[in-house]
Amino acid sequence: MKAMILAAGYGKRLMPLTKSLPKPLLKIGNESLIERNINALLAAGFNDIIINVSYLAGMIKEHVLEKFPNVNISFSEEKTPLGTGGGVLNAIELLGDGPFLLINADIYHQIELKDIKQEVDIAHLVGVYNPDHNVDGDFSLDSGLVSINNNVNEFTWSGISVINPKIFDGLNIEDAPFDIWKSILIEYVKKNKVTGELSKSTWVDTGTIDRLELANKTYKDEN
Repeated sequence: MKAMILAAGYGKRLMPLTKSLPKPLLKIGNESLIERNINALLAAGFNDIIINVSYLAGMIKEHVLEKFPNVNISFSEEKTPLGTGGGVLNAIELLGDGPFLLINADIYHQIELKDIKQEVDIAHLVGVYNPDHNVDGDFSLDSGLVSINNNVNEFTWSGISVINPKIFDGLNIEDAPFDIWKSILIEYVKKNKVTGELSKSTWVDTGTIDRLELANKTYKDEN
């Protein structure tokens, strides 16, 4: 199975750290976020990796190729960020016809990627308990099916999922940027076609300076 890392965003909420450094190159301990996530993929047996890049793309490509010279890594370049959905659609030829694992570059986690369900008809989402910055959650689970309550949901999407590329059939790159959750997955959730699971492993979304500091503190506490 192939894997795709979403690494094209601006990281605006991390300014001024991301003024001259792309978010995936920010460090937890002595390793960049994207380095940690590539290592996690390799440890789980994912040896064919696609990374979408846009903002400060050259720095990401140079860093990745220096750290992983012998790994089969391809880059999907975007002139401007196309969103999580547009980014996948732009890379669809690299991804092929089979389900693939999709992961955000900016998460620090200890989730066992090799244990995630791989055979999916539509999509399979990995959820975590709601963090302080998303107390209302993204979705709930009912016998392994993803559902969305009108008010509070039990879990937050970790940014890790397995996606069947057929959900992008008929979509046009001209409509980008668009979000994979709001523009695609929610409609399948409403039809009870998206499965999910809960991970209780360490997980931190490093989308702000405070949360990046939290991830570093978590790393230090665990090591």
